[in-house]
Amino acid sequence: MARKSKRALLSPADAADMPVTVTEVARAAGVSPITVSRAIHRPELVSEATRTYVLEFVRAMGYVPNLLAGSLATSKSKLVAILIPTIAHSIFATAVQAMMDRLTAAGYQSLLGPTGYSPEKEETLLEAILGRRPDGIVLTGTLHTPGSRQRLASAGIPVVEAWDLSETCLDMQVGFSHEAVGVAVAEHFLAKGYQRFSVITVDDPRAIRRCNGLIERLKAQRIENVPVETLPLPSTWEVGREGLKRLLSRPQRPELVFCSSDTVAMGVLAQAAESGLRVPEDMAVLGFGDTTNGRFTHPALSTISVNAAVMGDEVAKALLRRFAGESAQRQFDSGFSLIERAST
Repeated sequence: MARKSKRALLSPADAADMPVTVTEVARAAGVSPITVSRAIHRPELVSEATRTYVLEFVRAMGYVPNLLAGSLATSKSKLVAILIPTIAHSIFATAVQAMMDRLTAAGYQSLLGPTGYSPEKEETLLEAILGRRPDGIVLTGTLHTPGSRQRLASAGIPVVEAWDLSETCLDMQVGFSHEAVGVAVAEHFLAKGYQRFSVITVDDPRAIRRCNGLIERLKAQRIENVPVETLPLPSTWEVGREGLKRLLSRPQRPELVFCSSDTVAMGVLAQAAESGLRVPEDMAVLGFGDTTNGRFTHPALSTISVNAAVMGDEVAKALLRRFAGESAQRQFDSGFSLIERAST
């Protein structure tokens, strides 16, 4: 007597709630379960005709592969966790998209986690994510809690710190020097004859480091007491508006305002227009991040490009090399460039 499947022993209502199994797909297609598994997970092991035929049954029957079971068998989850400060601003979007494009092409899925610029929240996210056994993790920046560092060291999986370079590297780093950005801004505008510099920044460690790099370089040229307005996160137009109001309440108006992001700089442009100031004739404005919106402001916003697409692609390449058992460069400097448009 033929053996009935578990589904056949259930009521129609219960059977509808029961996931379709690989065995049922194989039975319907008239092939072995291993052929179904290979058609889904290892297509190079079956012919294109067989794969197309099997996948028709997979789609028709609504079969969803059990990725957890596959990861237990192969010790690979095919998952990469990407932790970024926020998904609300486009400054991180280009880099993340470049990472995901290359990882997806290699058969990996990406999981995004917003940290809210908080090392403590990053630690909480890492605790939850590591339980899912990702093959690799991407972090934004190099500021982490001792607990995060300990967890990552114990996990023994590839880790890339993006958007930054430092002397203390967890595993791999792909990014640029924030201090060098500040130095480059100072040197570029000193060469153009600027003397009265100012900064509007959110309270983010990376932005503060850019500010400090600028100030230290200006000190070397005997330019002291650079006005700095530091406002709470997140980066918004209102931060730029409020920051410029504070700067304009000082005795002397700055010649250049260096902002911690393009979003903040756009707020500065709006407030400058409202205050009757001409940009760049009365005051120049420089952003950071080279976001799309900044290119279409009036006047068009000068900014710092961090080569985000290159950075994201190099992050993914570093992980994929490690996944393949190859060595990867410990640090990769993806660089940055100052793009002058009408606002300076």
